[in-house]
Amino acid sequence: MSSGYEPVIGLEIHVQLRTKTKMFCGCELSFGDPPNVHTCPVCLGLPGALPVVNARAIHYALMVGMALGCELAPRSIFHRKNYFYPDLPKGYQISQYDIPICSGGNLGDVRIHRAHLEEDAAKLIHVGGSGRIHGADASVVDYNRGGTPLVEIVTEPDVRSAAQAREWLTLLRETLRQLGVSDVNMEEGSLRCDANVSIRPVGSDVLGTKTELKNMNSFRFLERGVEAEIARQIALVQSGEEVVQETLHYDPVSGSISSLRSKEEAHDYRYFPEPDLVPVVLTEAMIAAARAELPELPAQRAARYESQLGLSADSARLFAFRADLAHYFEAALAEDDANAQVLANWISGELVARLGDDDPAQSKVTPAAIAQLVALLHSRAVTPGAAKQVLDRLVADGGEPGAIVEAEGLGAIGGGDELADVVRRALESDPSAVEKLKAGNMKAIGPIVGFVMRETKGRADGGEVNRLVREQLGL
Repeated sequence: MSSGYEPVIGLEIHVQLRTKTKMFCGCELSFGDPPNVHTCPVCLGLPGALPVVNARAIHYALMVGMALGCELAPRSIFHRKNYFYPDLPKGYQISQYDIPICSGGNLGDVRIHRAHLEEDAAKLIHVGGSGRIHGADASVVDYNRGGTPLVEIVTEPDVRSAAQAREWLTLLRETLRQLGVSDVNMEEGSLRCDANVSIRPVGSDVLGTKTELKNMNSFRFLERGVEAEIARQIALVQSGEEVVQETLHYDPVSGSISSLRSKEEAHDYRYFPEPDLVPVVLTEAMIAAARAELPELPAQRAARYESQLGLSADSARLFAFRADLAHYFEAALAEDDANAQVLANWISGELVARLGDDDPAQSKVTPAAIAQLVALLHSRAVTPGAAKQVLDRLVADGGEPGAIVEAEGLGAIGGGDELADVVRRALESDPSAVEKLKAGNMKAIGPIVGFVMRETKGRADGGEVNRLVREQLGL
C-alpha cells in the first residue's frame, strides 16, 4: 500500500446449517415465526435438561470439511464456552475448542485454520422509539434462534485487502450453497462474517495488534467496514498512537467505527469439556455418506472449464458461480461440443441479457435450440445480427432455430449477384468513402458495410462484404 503498511485479515464465518431441528434438541428451525414459539427445556437451559447431538449437523459439517480440504478428526469433543449474556440462557454456549471436527484445508488462495460445530445464540432485539416497553427503551430476547446448528469457519490471516475479503467470501458462500448445507442468506442471518484486521509495515512478517469487526451482514458492508478499519489503524499508527485489541461495530450508514468491548482471549471463556455429551467418533460409513453427497464445487468446475474446454476465466467463473447456467451449458454442449467458447459466450452474454437471473432451463429456449443457433452462426448460415433476432423469437415463443430462420427469411446472404448488387449500390451512394478507400484508408469501409447491413436487414456476411468491396474497387 502507498502508506507503507499492508493489512492482514482473517475471517470468521458463522454458517447456520439447513437441518430440520436444532443442534441439541428437537425444536423446529424457522425464520420469521412469532418469537419464542420454538423452544424447549434444552434450548432454554432449564435445570436437568440434557442435550443430544443432531446427527444431520455432523453430516453437514463433514461435507463442509471435505469441500474445504480439511482433515477430519477421528474423534472430536464439545466444550462449554462460558459467558453471561441474555442471548445464552444456560450461561454458556456449547461449542468445540481444542479438538474441532475439521482442521486445516484451503479454499482458493486462503488457508482454513479450522471449522467446528456449535449452537447459535438467541436473537436480541433492541426496542426503542414507538416500540418502547412501558415507556422505556429495552432489549428483548427471541429464543427461536437459540440452539440453531452452526459451523464456524476460521481462516488463517491470508487476506490482504477488503476487496479480496469480499471476493473470497463470495466464493465460500457459493460453495456452501451448492453443497446444500445452508441457504447462506446474509439478510436472514444464516451467514454472518467477522473480520480480524491488523496492519504491519510492508515486508514485515510480524503481526500487528488485531481488532475484530463483528457481524457484517452483506458483502458490501464487509468490504466497506474492513476498508474503514484499515484506514483507522493506519491513521492511529502514523499519529504515534497504538491500536487497541477490541471488538468493533461498523455503521454502514455513517461509515463510522465504534468500540463494543475489549477483545476476549480464549482463557476469558473458561472452556471445559461438555460433561453431558459423549465424543463424536467418525465411522467409515459416516465419511462415505458425506462424500457421496458432495457435488462438483465452484472452484473445481471453473478449473475444469478452463483446462478441458478452453473457456475464458470470466466464462468459467460465471458458470462456476451459477450452477443453473453451468447445467444448461453442459446440456447444450452435449448437443454440439465443437464451439464451446462461442456457446459459452452466447449463454453468458446474449441469453443472460434476456433472461436475467432466471434459470434458463425454465425458459422456452432449450439447450438443443441454443446449440443449434450457435452451429448456424458458426457455419455462417446466419449473421450475428440475425442470430440475435432468432434468439429473441426463441425467448418469446420457443421453437427450432432453423425453422425460424427459414420462416423469417433471416438466412445469411453470402456470395452471388444479390449481395454484389447491394455492395455496388453502397459504393455508388458514398463517393467520399470510395476515394478514402482507394487512398488506403480502410476505416472508411464502415459506412459502406453499414449501408449493406441496412439493405439486407443484417443478413449479409461481413467477411463477404469486405471481399466484394475490395474486388469491386480493385484493391
